[in-house]
Amino acid sequence: DVDLVESGGGSVQAGGSLRLSCIASELTFDQTNVGWFRQAPGKPYQLVSTINVYGFTWYADSLEGRFAISVNDVKNTVYLDLNNLEPEDTAVYFCATPTPRGSWSVEGCWGQGTQVTVSS
Repeated sequence: DVDLVESGGGSVQAGGSLRLSCIASELTFDQTNVGWFRQAPGKPYQLVSTINVYGFTWYADSLEGRFAISVNDVKNTVYLDLNNLEPEDTAVYFCATPTPRGSWSVEGCWGQGTQVTVSS
């Protein structure tokens, strides 16, 4: 089974930055698209950003410019750089791969999540 393990979350003040990391076992990120979801308290999951095997990236509205997704194939690690953080970015962030049919949903492979807390 594929395991995704996130790290890098923490507590920061508004305007701060964090780098989230995701390492995979049993697959390499040059073989699959990968993305990040987040879930804020009391809210549904939100797809934040994705990167495909060709390096093309996608971001949810309003996040491009503050967030940046990247992959280091040598380290088999995907990163999500969070910059100029706002209290509304407080959430658990999950690394995920799409379903076998290519859709982004809870049916894909997910990590356990890493908590990001932004204070004002």
